[in-house]
Amino acid sequence: MNNHNLGGRLWSVLILFGLVGQIAWAVENIYFNLFIYNTISKSTSSVTLMVQLSGIVATFTTLIAGILTDKVGNRKYFISIGYLLWGLLTLSFAFISKENTAEWFQLSDTTQIISLTITIVITLDCIMTAFGSTSNDAAFNAYVTDNTGEARSLAEGVLSAMPLLAMLIVAGGFGIIVNALGYPGLFVSVGTMMSVSGLIGIWLIKDNPNLKKQNTNFLSDISYGFKINVIRENRKLYLYFFAMGIYGIASQIYMPYLIIYMQEYLKFDVIQYSIVLAGVILGASLITVLLGKYFDGKNKDKLLIYFSILYIFGMLSLYTMSKTIDLNLKTQVMWFTGFTSLILITGFVQVLALLGAQIRDNTPTANTGKLQGIRMIFFVLIPMYVGPMIGEFINERTNLTYVDPVNGLTAHVPSPEIFLFGAIVCFFIFIPISLLFKGK
Repeated sequence: MNNHNLGGRLWSVLILFGLVGQIAWAVENIYFNLFIYNTISKSTSSVTLMVQLSGIVATFTTLIAGILTDKVGNRKYFISIGYLLWGLLTLSFAFISKENTAEWFQLSDTTQIISLTITIVITLDCIMTAFGSTSNDAAFNAYVTDNTGEARSLAEGVLSAMPLLAMLIVAGGFGIIVNALGYPGLFVSVGTMMSVSGLIGIWLIKDNPNLKKQNTNFLSDISYGFKINVIRENRKLYLYFFAMGIYGIASQIYMPYLIIYMQEYLKFDVIQYSIVLAGVILGASLITVLLGKYFDGKNKDKLLIYFSILYIFGMLSLYTMSKTIDLNLKTQVMWFTGFTSLILITGFVQVLALLGAQIRDNTPTANTGKLQGIRMIFFVLIPMYVGPMIGEFINERTNLTYVDPVNGLTAHVPSPEIFLFGAIVCFFIFIPISLLFKGK
């Protein structure tokens, strides 16, 4: 492990690429779903398919790219060029619309236009995800492990706040951009920011001098994290992976549909859900900072139990509120949604931060790149495939529907039960946590 202080250049890299990467993922997780739902087709099944395919692509890309960064002995160009292309692909979404599809392919049938436009969006999203996973999930994550050394806890604390800050920027500020400039304005703004970051990285990023090329067998590297002896030698790491998978499935049951739920079930407009989300995320950020100072040096596994309970309670609270409050009392609905969502998001962020810190601490530094893909299997692939599938199943079975006035098709409305089932699944996180205590 490297033993050095974090200088200004390194902090600049961590903050810039940590924040911009999280903003990019937040835009994809929130506004790409809304983009399909609001401008192409009121179909939660399309959102589900996009999330699932994106998760598959992200995982396999990270598995391969993580190994490549080890073999080449370079993180800098994977990060920089990756962010540059990631941004250009995000920007290209500004040109996708049903009208453009009809013009490009000379179509007049509405059903064909909608189907082809959805196909274009999902395909481009998968390509974009491949560059995002290469640059952020594989290269940047390995870069953080390479360069933070004894200051890793400090760096992890700062990086764990990035998803919250990104969500605050995206939910609070980008809703205004969508309102003023539409989705094309959003995609151009975000894509440009990402590409400029990539260009800055070419000058700013410096790889750790200890990072060397590895002349190893590629197939052996891919299979490394699946070997029984590796799993046994890193028992704690794989239990944290298991816990992350359960947490991720629980989160992905409701997360892809969260703003659609606020828009269609709670009847919030863009400004109303932006205010609620901005307030919730700002509050959760303040709580995170305060708790970070108070819990410094405490037993992370015990904290994981406490915040898992809080997270489950938050999901149950949001479900109960949605079922009991008069939805016509808009001010009350906003306040109660904000309060219950604050509990949920605080638990969500704290569990994520604790699992992230434990996974990074228990990852063998000599094989950091090789294990990024394994991390993604539990962090992205399993949650983003299984979670939305459960969420979509619930949305279809609760049968909350309305007729889309644009195309006359019946659309499913996300129901409060997605939070109930998220809470039920999250209870299973106590299985790997209990095994962690048993092994001590």
